[in-house]
Amino acid sequence: MTAATQSAQSPAHVIEVRNLRTCYGSTVVHENVSLAVRPGEIFALVGSSGCGKSTLLRAIIMLLQPEAGSIRVFGREVIGLGERKALELRRRWGVMFERGALFSSLTVAENVGMVLREHTRFGDRLIEELVAVKIALAGLPAETGAKYPGELSGGMRKRAALARAIALDPELLFLDEPTAGLDPLSANGIDTLVRNLRDALGLTIMMVTHDLDLLWRVADRVAVLDRGNILGVGTMDELSQSEHPLIREYFYGPRGRAAREQAWKKK
Repeated sequence: MTAATQSAQSPAHVIEVRNLRTCYGSTVVHENVSLAVRPGEIFALVGSSGCGKSTLLRAIIMLLQPEAGSIRVFGREVIGLGERKALELRRRWGVMFERGALFSSLTVAENVGMVLREHTRFGDRLIEELVAVKIALAGLPAETGAKYPGELSGGMRKRAALARAIALDPELLFLDEPTAGLDPLSANGIDTLVRNLRDALGLTIMMVTHDLDLLWRVADRVAVLDRGNILGVGTMDELSQSEHPLIREYFYGPRGRAAREQAWKKK
């Protein structure tokens, strides 16, 4: 395969959103939203509660039908995509939802293995081995596989949900509030895990978060969303120097200044 052919088959952006409009009934959530996620980067969506971060994520992963605009993932338009082709595309990404969305009646190993049983023809022995690998990659001890979600701490449930999200070796990983509700120590562990998984597995990661520490530690670029519009996109250093009043308010509040100072101390 020539370099020109490879370039044609590999889009410059893993995700490309153009002029997106989404609504809940008569309420407009997004108006003319555009952004692009590059291969191999950790891209974050930030903004105040209720600004539409998770709604945008739901639109990208085809859980919500937008009113207008375009969403392309791996170069393919997902709006209006048929069910068979949508399933093919979904196999190329994994999703970790904010509350984990683990089945409480299944063990961690059964939660992770369910994805493999549903989407592959692997035998039981191979599935068991793969489940063990995914649990280890998520930073959990092997014995966690036999436990139920209700027996785990909040940080361990997040990691279990992440193990399930990477079960099919995705190219793209979506994380919805990966550190929400965690104590600082557990949140720091998730920060490190996200970065290590990207580097080790060659993932592209798009995450929704309000965690400023997480943003400074792992995000390559960040999009700031407010009232259904993108206010700015850039690195954390670039955005922290923005003159836009709402971006400055976000980055220069007490928590924003503290997270920024901690990040700079580690450079």
